[in-house]
Amino acid sequence: MKVMIDLCVIPLGVGVSVSEYVTACQRVLEEAGLEHQLHAYGTNIEGDWDEVMAAVKRCHEVLHEMGAPRISSSMRLGTRTDREQSMQDKVQSVTDKLGAG
Repeated sequence: MKVMIDLCVIPLGVGVSVSEYVTACQRVLEEAGLEHQLHAYGTNIEGDWDEVMAAVKRCHEVLHEMGAPRISSSMRLGTRTDREQSMQDKVQSVTDKLGAG
């Protein structure tokens, strides 16, 4: 099953700046070969359910290996069975409607 998620991973106990940890998670997603888009407060990811969830788990593992004693993540996810749809398809649909109005 394909899934799209919006993931926000927050390492706790590592100080105020977390960009080093965000970078590490982005590398995990790249290594997994998953389509993803970083945004200001998280990352959108799409792919096979098991591959996406394995990458989320790997993000936690890597951040713990980097010394984060605690990690809090939030995730919104969506699936659909009526048709294939990518992150870009969703954005383009809204962009098209904005251009038409």
